[in-house]
Amino acid sequence: MRPPPWPSAGTPGRDLALAGTALAGGLVLHGLGWQPQITPHPDVPVALFLPPLVAVCAAVALRRASPGASLALGTAAVLADSLLGGSLGTILIYTQVLYDACVHGGAALWRWLLRITVALSLLGAVAGVVIFGHWRGVALGVPFALAGVLPVLTGISVRQYRDQAASERARAEQTARLTELDRRQAVAAERARMARELHDVVANHLSAVAIHATAALSVPGLDRAQVESALRVIRENSVQGLAEMRQMIGVLRAPAEPTEPTGRDSVDAIPARLGELDRLVERVRAAGLTVRVSTSGEPAALPVGVDLAAYRIVQESLTNALKHGDGEADLEIAYRPAEVVVTVENPVRPARRGLPGAALVGAGAGLIGMRERAVVLDGRFAAGPRDGRWRVRANLPTAEPVP
Repeated sequence: MRPPPWPSAGTPGRDLALAGTALAGGLVLHGLGWQPQITPHPDVPVALFLPPLVAVCAAVALRRASPGASLALGTAAVLADSLLGGSLGTILIYTQVLYDACVHGGAALWRWLLRITVALSLLGAVAGVVIFGHWRGVALGVPFALAGVLPVLTGISVRQYRDQAASERARAEQTARLTELDRRQAVAAERARMARELHDVVANHLSAVAIHATAALSVPGLDRAQVESALRVIRENSVQGLAEMRQMIGVLRAPAEPTEPTGRDSVDAIPARLGELDRLVERVRAAGLTVRVSTSGEPAALPVGVDLAAYRIVQESLTNALKHGDGEADLEIAYRPAEVVVTVENPVRPARRGLPGAALVGAGAGLIGMRERAVVLDGRFAAGPRDGRWRVRANLPTAEPVP
């Protein structure tokens, strides 16, 4: 046979169980006849001590539900018991009432209890000296200190520890929420960065592939040389895009995993930096876009992020000129003391339908990605029609911002 489980903490069942245990202990003291009284009254029936005992136990049962009512009922019970002479059981249980009032009551309640119990202890000590005419009469204040001040101080200490634990728990939960928020923001930023890279790596090469494949299929009467030229551009862009994709996957994978491209069509991916613009321009020219390049200022080593962003902006702008322009574009790179300025202009195609393949890979993500790259670097970006031409301009700072 298992004993019944003790009620859970913080429940009315626990309070009732504690009150019942206190009542049982008080009744045992009554049954054993241990009823020391401060002022003996032999003619007082023992049964008169039972109602204050029951009342103070009821106060224990109310300790969480109503700390104020519990304290009032317990105080009335111990006063009635003191008028009869004072019983040990009732006084001991009243110390629990004082303790619970400090732990579960309001801040004003425990402050008043501390003042009152300290004042009673001092009054008892002074009264003892006056009554007995000796300094040893101070001992009269000891019962008030043991039965009043000590439970109150213990309750205050437990309350402070409990409040501190609740504060630490709330702070830990807030820190966990902030950490989770930072993690989600980091994941979102990384996903946006990967989306930009994927768009630049895949969409630009697929644009050229789609345009030349559509031209080869839709233009009748192409001779052998024209077909081979289109297929050569398609193959070069496909292989170059595959190489750049493998390079990007190599960055994302663990360093121990092999990511080197293999096979007959393997090529090295063009590094994404302004120093490799010549190779990018050659590939775009081979795809059918006439590009005029001009450079001003003294080329200098650029921060990695600025170098990559400038290259990708040029790559996306030339790809858009190839898809939507009129076959030519002007590229200008200006190196300035605190920034590099990239400008790409191309004539706007007349109002006519372009090649069907050009629409397969354009969803408006290119301009968004270019703008995001510039904003991340605290730069400026503008794109739109100007004097009958489409103009893309990005100002990317190359110097660290002054705090």
